[in-house]
Amino acid sequence: MRAMRVFRGFHHPGIAPACALTIGNFDGVHRGHQAMLALLQSEARHRGLPTCVMTFEPHPRDFFAARLGKPELAPARIAPLRDKLAELERCGVDQVVILRFDEALAALPPPEFIRQVLLEGLGARYVLVGDDFRFGAKRQGDYATLDAAGRAQGFDVARMMSYEVHGLRVSSSAVREALARGDMAGAAALLGRPYAISAHVTHGRKLGRQLGETVPGAADGFRTLNLRFPHDKPAAHGIFAVMVRGLTPEPLPGVASLGNRPTVEDAGRVLLEVHCLDWPLGPEGGYGKLARVELLHKLRDEAKYDGLEALTAAIAADTAAARAFLATHAATHAQVSRQTTRDRI
Repeated sequence: MRAMRVFRGFHHPGIAPACALTIGNFDGVHRGHQAMLALLQSEARHRGLPTCVMTFEPHPRDFFAARLGKPELAPARIAPLRDKLAELERCGVDQVVILRFDEALAALPPPEFIRQVLLEGLGARYVLVGDDFRFGAKRQGDYATLDAAGRAQGFDVARMMSYEVHGLRVSSSAVREALARGDMAGAAALLGRPYAISAHVTHGRKLGRQLGETVPGAADGFRTLNLRFPHDKPAAHGIFAVMVRGLTPEPLPGVASLGNRPTVEDAGRVLLEVHCLDWPLGPEGGYGKLARVELLHKLRDEAKYDGLEALTAAIAADTAAARAFLATHAATHAQVSRQTTRDRI
């Protein structure tokens, strides 16, 4: 399969001259998104066109929240751009065009958005949108607007209705709600995979090495992998049992904190700190490598402790809880895998 191409804006000579297009934020690339992309692929193949996803950075709601001076209106972010692009590529998308959502784009009337962006910019010959799609200045454009333009200007328009799992409409909002309440199994059902965050391992304050020196089984302290989450409002917060992929041939079980580290920092930046239950990474700890951390089970919310001794005790308890959950999780996963194999036979 050819690698997906990514463009910032549509003024690039490498963009396909014509395409089958879908438009959206695609935060999380959940099962509803996946169904839409599968339909897009089918329609593109029938027309002999490449598939294209047009998405936005920042999220339009981030932009309007900042313009109004009301950060609370910005949505929590499910996934960094890196993860969104990786999932779009897994879905077989040929090219992604990332538009900067700014004043100029927000002010485009619907007819100009269609002309400048969809037709002249992307050469759209088929456009697939969701049932709640709105576009153009003041969200004046909708599916009917787009469909009428398609009839008049010679491109096909289709709408995909809601996708449901067990009677629940799958949406980015539903994923955010599941993550906010710590329902990782519910989020995984909506996503079609465990919720995960990917980033390069960076250097931290090395504080973990100093912690736990008196805790049994932690003679080397609680070494951590530090991954930056590039948005200040992650959809999930707290302490989690996790699996780390990408650093070793086999996934590494661990316990992770996602948040602002209120006991030792409280500086507002969001960090994912992962302590591997067994540390096979040596003194360098995977620095610079790309890690994918699956958040499988929420253990508790973040808390602020009175000093490092109390923090160390909490980490030790979290580590024990993570070990217990992951042992049960591994046994259940093995049993399901064996049953699936028998079913196939």
